[in-house]
Amino acid sequence: MFTSDSPDVIVVGAGVVGAACAYYAARHGLSVTVLDRGPVAGGTTGAGEGNLLVSDKEPGPELELALLSTGLWRELADRLPERVEYEPKGGLVVASADAGMKALRDFAAAQTTAGVTAHEIPADRLADLEPHLAPGLAGGFHYLQDAQVQPALAAAHLLRASGARVRTGEEVTAILTGPDGGVRGVRTRAGTVRAPRVVNATGTWGGELARLAGSHLPVMPRRGFVLVTEPLPRVVRHKVYAADYVADVASGSAALQTSAVVEGTPSGPVLIGASRERVGFDRTLSVEALRRLAAQATALFPVLAGVRAMRTYAGFRPYLPDHLPAIGADPRVPGLLHACGHEGAGIGLAPATGLILARLLTDAEPPLDTGPFDPGRFTSGP
Repeated sequence: MFTSDSPDVIVVGAGVVGAACAYYAARHGLSVTVLDRGPVAGGTTGAGEGNLLVSDKEPGPELELALLSTGLWRELADRLPERVEYEPKGGLVVASADAGMKALRDFAAAQTTAGVTAHEIPADRLADLEPHLAPGLAGGFHYLQDAQVQPALAAAHLLRASGARVRTGEEVTAILTGPDGGVRGVRTRAGTVRAPRVVNATGTWGGELARLAGSHLPVMPRRGFVLVTEPLPRVVRHKVYAADYVADVASGSAALQTSAVVEGTPSGPVLIGASRERVGFDRTLSVEALRRLAAQATALFPVLAGVRAMRTYAGFRPYLPDHLPAIGADPRVPGLLHACGHEGAGIGLAPATGLILARLLTDAEPPLDTGPFDPGRFTSGP
């Protein structure tokens, strides 16, 4: 049974979502233990670009979550060390032809009614924002709320600021339940940790943890690659991508899709993403994905054609079929809560997710309607 040393809540997963859950739970007066089978940010978080985007989200629940997180990231930037590299640099979405520009215009108009700040940039003014952009583009939209953070450092500093007890290298092998079916803690290879509530923040492995508890969450891995260039002067000022990126994010296709997102970093390298495909947990290097990303990036920024790519890395985005994360209580297992399935937006959506979970854990009013994120929409499965 629980003792004075038992935490109020166990967060499984030391990526940025788990770190945000720990941070906000602690700020709501709860004691927290964080467990991860690997190191801090050793999964999807450590393979992310650090995108904090509203520009790619149509009006609806995910955009509401993103807008809430945008404000929370600004607050966190004042509390966390500068080393998390938070940059409110804005995003620039460009179109190569008039038809693409019309689609961007319609998309931005709908977003503006939902609270997004977007300004149309005519073709002859694109160079004011990005001097090295390719000529001949039809125009674009400047999104002032888009930002960037160094995700692994953000996770580490959120955990440190939370004051949570962090135990890495401890894989959860069982969810312990009582006679009523409610959570009583977890078992790891190092022993048992007792607590009345467990948060599943295991990202791509969220479905596995749900199964350990006797529940169901259809999280699937969606592999993506990022190219990292040699350090450069600041040749890319914003987060820049072409209009087809939005459609690729919303697609449920399992096939390889690539749509370059190009951004500079404070330390110098340019990051080039993003690819996506469902191939399970296969980490095999895809030369085709990297070739496409390089070609699309240099089409946007010809100056990159002569730049060396120093390394590449792969990660797995936690994909759910309706493209919305699972945030909230599991209806099958009292005391189990989920915070996973954010696909490629987990870094951006982490603070809002953490705040929602903290409110639910303390029986307080959530900051927005959590109905669309209810894990119960999936847990009636097998």
